[in-house]
Amino acid sequence: MGAAIEILMNEHRVIEQAIDALVAFTDEVQRGSGDRAELGRFVRFIRGFADVWHHGKEEDILFRAMGRAGFPTQGGPVAVMLMEHDIGRAHVRELDRLAGQAGAWTEADRGRVAQEALGYASLLRAHIHKEDEILYPMAEARLPPELMEEVDRDCETFERRQPAAAEHQELRLLADELSARHLPARGASAASP
Repeated sequence: MGAAIEILMNEHRVIEQAIDALVAFTDEVQRGSGDRAELGRFVRFIRGFADVWHHGKEEDILFRAMGRAGFPTQGGPVAVMLMEHDIGRAHVRELDRLAGQAGAWTEADRGRVAQEALGYASLLRAHIHKEDEILYPMAEARLPPELMEEVDRDCETFERRQPAAAEHQELRLLADELSARHLPARGASAASP
């Protein structure tokens, strides 16, 4: 397995951890607890880690390399992944709006939080499965070795040159915090040596 693909798959595990916590948070919101500030922390993680960091590498490096190798980018698996990234961003924009609104959430707002959060979680779970089981194996099987090596190098460079490399580590810790807070049994086992 290429280094970049392995990194992207490991990042999927972090994203899944945060999605599980988001679903648990959504249950809290529907029961009348949960607040805007906590929703804002989820939005910060999703935008910073899942979108800028993870999707940035996919879109700017892997998917472009796949296009250069002959994968269609206006149709087929790459186009579907790009479309799903955009759908996810729409869910997150609405979650951000709800996190930033003034005043207490109404029942309708709580319903909207649940709708958008669960929609995002469902989308990302299926999306990650398609990437792990279909798209990434296709890339590894069909990208010429020199292009796969270029993807590996470009991902490594991406991670080093990011001005927010420290923020990346903070976002990984944020995923752990959100998990520990909303999935206590999982958070405790993750914290164990």
